[in-house]
Amino acid sequence: MTVEYEAVIGLEVHAELKTNTKAFCSCGLSFGAQPNSHVCPGCLGMPGTIPVLNRGLVEYAIKTGLALNCQIAEYCRFDRKNYFYPDLPNNFQISQLDLPIATKGSLEIEIGGVKKTIGINRVHMEEDAGKLVHQGNIMTTPYSLVDLNRAGTPLLEIVSEPDMRSPQEARMYMEKLRSILLFLGVSDCKMEEGSLRCDANISIRPKGQEKLGTRAEIKNLNSFRALERAAEYEIKRQIEVLEEGGQLIQETRTWDEDRQVTLSMRSKEEAQDYRYFPDPDLPPVIIDTAWIERVRETLPELPDQARDRLVQVFNLPSYDAAQLTMSKDILDFFDACVTEYNEPKSVANWVMGELTRLLNQSNMEIKDSKITPSSLAQMLKLLEQGTISGKIAKVVFEEMFTTGDSPDKIVKDRGLVQISDESAIQAIVSEVIDENPKVVEDFKNGKGKAIGFLVGQVMKVSKGKANPEVVNRLLKEELSRR
Repeated sequence: MTVEYEAVIGLEVHAELKTNTKAFCSCGLSFGAQPNSHVCPGCLGMPGTIPVLNRGLVEYAIKTGLALNCQIAEYCRFDRKNYFYPDLPNNFQISQLDLPIATKGSLEIEIGGVKKTIGINRVHMEEDAGKLVHQGNIMTTPYSLVDLNRAGTPLLEIVSEPDMRSPQEARMYMEKLRSILLFLGVSDCKMEEGSLRCDANISIRPKGQEKLGTRAEIKNLNSFRALERAAEYEIKRQIEVLEEGGQLIQETRTWDEDRQVTLSMRSKEEAQDYRYFPDPDLPPVIIDTAWIERVRETLPELPDQARDRLVQVFNLPSYDAAQLTMSKDILDFFDACVTEYNEPKSVANWVMGELTRLLNQSNMEIKDSKITPSSLAQMLKLLEQGTISGKIAKVVFEEMFTTGDSPDKIVKDRGLVQISDESAIQAIVSEVIDENPKVVEDFKNGKGKAIGFLVGQVMKVSKGKANPEVVNRLLKEELSRR
């Protein structure tokens, strides 16, 4: 009998925080800075140094916990997680084990129109390790350099319950969590820089079985695409092992992006392997109700609230609202544009369509775009007034994106004003009809699509400037007379 398996997925997400200084010293944070230029005796693990807790780390942890519907602990403490690695100066990481700052939360995702709640097991505070820069290759002597700028960077580890049942659900969860962190302003969530990454715990079990299967942990996934593909591969791999009569082992694996496979790294460590014990240099953190409420008052509008507002106030489809609330910067751009051009659906289409396409091509964030909400609103007004056509609008938009010039200047300088003069368009229509007798005959014989070719020819002759509505009307009138 064929066994039908289901996947069980839980994610451990690591988010680097946007505090001004590191978790336990006063060194600043700067991605891409000269190696080992943001270090001090403390983050270098020099003897005799004592860690001092960054209050901002605690504030951001409370804020994140509240946004994820967690219970905030009145008493939490730090522990030492002991392991030996070249980029870990102390040979231990300051983290939290038994008494994390936040527990028992939840996050809601929507996939295929169906909502699902994913449990949050815990949110805990910790510090990041440094970074190894590998040099050389098989033709030379390989070696590694250690950059400790990142050592001591404040992190939140957000651990989900094993509530996800597909790679798609895992991706949706990660995307939703990223948007919440961006709205909170606690992390820049730049996955390409490693400030947001996740480990995926994946197992399979016969459908209907309660007991969890043997899991594999896929380490350091730093893109939504990598998470989804790694999960798809790992589920397939585990099913094949069992169907071939093999036995799964608990292990840590890595994702090979080039080969699109997961590879074994080592057997999976358990908590006892790290020899956790309370950090003797850091006192427990006491969080009273007044502190929690002060942080709660600073919570901004969150993605779910923003999405509901866009649907209710602007009558946007749920899909549009979800796309526009992927980040606070996108939502702010949309809101600012709508205040100047009150056609929400039209604004949404351009933000989700052309603007997103150009940003992706240029690997840019919306806040870095030369197109401003005001300039997009001006261009949409020109389109509504008939000054430019939809086709010309795309040309203008690309020029705005490249140069930052205003739409009025681009239209004027490049002579892109739409032709709406009926006599001028009539002359082009007559010329196109005269030059395409076979297409005209096809149209008269019932081939309605033939008129599309004629419209295209008129637009070509007019260099895209002819008003499409006028073109269609005049073509139909002229064809009916012939």
